[in-house]
Amino acid sequence: MTPQSRRRPTPRRRVDRIALVAVAAIAVAAIVWAGVRIAGRDDTPGPAAVASDPGVAHVHGLGINPADDSLIVATHYGSFRIPADSDEAQRIGASFQDTMGFTVAGPDHFLGSGHPDLQGAQAGQPGRLGLIESTDAGITWTSLSLSGEVDFHGLAFVHDQVYGWDSGTGRFMVSADRADWETRSTLDLFGFAVDPDDGDRILGATPTGLTESADGGRNWAEADGPPLVTLTWDAEAGLWGADPGGAVWHRDGPAWVQAGTLVGEPQAFLATPDALYAAAHDADGVTGIYRSTDDGRTWGLRYRDTQQ
Repeated sequence: MTPQSRRRPTPRRRVDRIALVAVAAIAVAAIVWAGVRIAGRDDTPGPAAVASDPGVAHVHGLGINPADDSLIVATHYGSFRIPADSDEAQRIGASFQDTMGFTVAGPDHFLGSGHPDLQGAQAGQPGRLGLIESTDAGITWTSLSLSGEVDFHGLAFVHDQVYGWDSGTGRFMVSADRADWETRSTLDLFGFAVDPDDGDRILGATPTGLTESADGGRNWAEADGPPLVTLTWDAEAGLWGADPGGAVWHRDGPAWVQAGTLVGEPQAFLATPDALYAAAHDADGVTGIYRSTDDGRTWGLRYRDTQQ
């Protein structure tokens, strides 16, 4: 995706903390929901459709829908759409599904993973959704594979393949048909990005620094660079990442160059040919979606979650 004095918590522990805080806050308000992965569990349902819409709250993934150039925001409480000509976040569909892994596969075509909301769990959906698919821009989702088995916290669709990282087991997995999967390695990741020009070249962000694979994720070697927590790789925009303090980095040849800085630790990051997008908490703990059109030097607020 500043050297740290302490080892950063793994993605599993970070999600546990988020879930515990959310449970306490909502319990005070006497609103019932089913939290995700409390006390290290990975098979509990996602949040319920609560009495008052919790809004964006926490972002797991960002993507541009080629059908209309809208920004899709996959969150702990369902998915949202920010139109290209608006700064308003519109909830997609009626689901409050916790969409952890998320990637855009084509116009109105998304792939995801995560946990169901309370209604989904009551309808029989497992706590771990495996690989799920939407062909109507996120309004509805269907199961493709690994239902009940895998919770992908990282997904990428590139080179006609799906690359995924399972948070429960640490398996790095690849599928050519979205049904059968090859486990290529096991490691701990904050995130990863696949080279748009070479499907075998993958960069990962781990708790101990960057790691790189030259054989499609089967083997990994330590890589030089800042300790990033998010990564994004676009064929035109290049390779970008952000560190825990919000500093934004771009790889220029073999070297990493720092650009600007976000308001806080990033939740998700996306590079496109036209702009960079990031989700981050501000000083008040409120999630915002930020955009940069000058190669990460400055960031403007695109959307601020007023419902928190």
